[in-house]
Amino acid sequence: MVSFLKLSSFFFLCFFIHGSSAVDTISGDFTLSGDQTIVSSDGTYEMGFFKPGSSSNFYIGLWYKQLSQTVLWVANRDKPVSDKNSSVLKISNGNLILLDGNNQTPVWSTGLNSTSSSVSALEAVLLDDGNLVLRTSGSGSSANKLWQSFDHPGNTWLPGMKIRLDKRTGKSQRLTSWKSLEDPSPGLFSLELDESTAYKILWNGSNEYWSSGPWNNQSRIFDSVPEMRLNYIYNFSFFSNSTESYFTYSIYNHLNVSRFVMDVSGQIKQFTWLDGNKDWNLFWSQPRQQCQVYRYCGSFGVCSDKSEPFCRCPQGFRPKSQKDWDLKDYSAGCESKTELQCSRGDINQFFPLPNMKLADNSEELPRTSLSICASACQGDCSCKAYAHDEGSSKCLVWDKDVLNLQQLEDDNSEGNTFYLRLAASDIPNGSSSKSNKMIIFGAVLGSLGVIVLVLLVIILILKYRRRTRMREEKGDGTLAAFSYRELQNATKNFSEKLGGGGFGSVFKGALPDSSDIAVKRLEAKLVGRDFSRVLTTMRGTRGYLAPEWISGVAITAKADVYSYGMMLFELVSGRRNTEQSENEKVRFFPSWAATILTKDGDIRSLLDPRLEGDEVDIEELTRACKVACWCIQDEESHRPAMSQIVQILEGVLEVNPPPFPRSIQALVDTDEAVVFFTESSSSSSHNSSQKHSHSSSSSSSKKTTNNDSSA
Repeated sequence: MVSFLKLSSFFFLCFFIHGSSAVDTISGDFTLSGDQTIVSSDGTYEMGFFKPGSSSNFYIGLWYKQLSQTVLWVANRDKPVSDKNSSVLKISNGNLILLDGNNQTPVWSTGLNSTSSSVSALEAVLLDDGNLVLRTSGSGSSANKLWQSFDHPGNTWLPGMKIRLDKRTGKSQRLTSWKSLEDPSPGLFSLELDESTAYKILWNGSNEYWSSGPWNNQSRIFDSVPEMRLNYIYNFSFFSNSTESYFTYSIYNHLNVSRFVMDVSGQIKQFTWLDGNKDWNLFWSQPRQQCQVYRYCGSFGVCSDKSEPFCRCPQGFRPKSQKDWDLKDYSAGCESKTELQCSRGDINQFFPLPNMKLADNSEELPRTSLSICASACQGDCSCKAYAHDEGSSKCLVWDKDVLNLQQLEDDNSEGNTFYLRLAASDIPNGSSSKSNKMIIFGAVLGSLGVIVLVLLVIILILKYRRRTRMREEKGDGTLAAFSYRELQNATKNFSEKLGGGGFGSVFKGALPDSSDIAVKRLEAKLVGRDFSRVLTTMRGTRGYLAPEWISGVAITAKADVYSYGMMLFELVSGRRNTEQSENEKVRFFPSWAATILTKDGDIRSLLDPRLEGDEVDIEELTRACKVACWCIQDEESHRPAMSQIVQILEGVLEVNPPPFPRSIQALVDTDEAVVFFTESSSSSSHNSSQKHSHSSSSSSSKKTTNNDSSA
């Protein structure tokens, strides 16, 4: 009995140790099944079976362990399994293999040709950078890497991963989107590197609709992505030799969690994890407009950047797959509700879609009128739509599926009317259109008559009141005010000129009561549209613009809060935030102020030296500096509202110590171009304005940053 208890305790202890300790390796004697997972040694990444959304399929995937499940890589993207408990991931015949639980047939494997290695000599390890590696057993240089997941990217680009172009074959590794939010199988959109060192996004591997432009090795940015100059999160690197070229990147602060994703929307997106919000923040995306994605809404789908969802089906059409549309997969497009017939001409009609950006795949007919263009399409059963450009008299017809149709805004002059062939039954009120036209015409005509009559009565009343007021003002001897229209009528549209001067001309006129008047018409000197900067973009002083002006995200009132914070720093210091020193370096006051606030330094050193004295309210100074530092936070949701700012400055609300702004932290962490204020440099700057320079004090206070090769 005692021996039995000891044996039971031993097996329980072994089971407990095995179940409670996380492993990072699949070896010959350890397989993965059910809810079992392997975890990287630093606890960042986890791999196991998962089920996306409401799907009934299971996949082997990799995700962040400590964050809400965000799948980064999928092994069996297009071959799911139905039962995770009976399916097994193990090492067999020199490969890492996933076996289906129903019949134990291979679903996915690493695909290595070698079968000579024994099972016990191989292991699959999940590394701390998220790379799954199949290698020979051992550690360090003794382990031979045979296969790695970084060479087979999915839809996510992690730090350290290489997007490579093989110069010998001309083939490039690709980031490929998921098909939908619940289907990780390869979608239609992919990102790859071309021979010009530019990243491009393709539809179905063939149609390019966005390019980053070639890599500029001197400025270390892509030519078509100038916002990379302000990037303080990533450090991009480019390598090239005779056999391959590739890009990779690293993250400056290893505590930041960030990734690039080829999204189901057809956009390449950059996400950063916000620990405070416990959510991913979209930092950057291209193309910026959703409707710039090629065939995003599929055939006959209409895209609009101003609506949500972005895709809709036109009149007489419906989604081919409503389930896919619910999962934001619009690639199947729309189909006609009623099959078109060409036996009779009145069965099919053309429905106008106004203000459309025309589809790409059209055929141009000889220049002609709208009616002839319509007749040409009506007489051809294969013609599915037509459009006519009044300016150029072009006739465009579509005999194939209509692609990339986009709804423009009403004030966009580039729009055209697009005529789509529909069954007459799908056109609103098509069966009684003739009788309805007469009813509508009569109703419109009657309404116009009533409106005209009401306007005439209003005009007569206004004229009567005007004349009455003029008589009263004339009797009182007060000045009378005239509208421009009244003066125009009184002078017969300024037809009889009496004379002129340096500021305008004088015209003769007569009031309704026959009183003669002289009207001077001032002539303004306006600069023409082509001779001035009438059209422009955002303007502002360097350093005062919020980061969202550069990143391309939506602009809110918090952008002005950022600028207010910069101005508040100037009020405190009594000088500009950015000053040029004698050695052509730049002093940046907010960085020094943020350092003082976050490190509990001497807050009095931030004050304008001209205000030093016993009457300085240190509590009020501290509140102002804290508010200014909160205002210049990079994340707009962290900035206070102006109503809160007023209450804090008045002492009604308490304010917590602010965090160090990330963009300013990036400057502080680097070391070449900016000299930050310190107490001595602040004093030196003030004394120099009074022509008392202390060069020794200034030089001892310098701190330099190096504008690295960050993009």
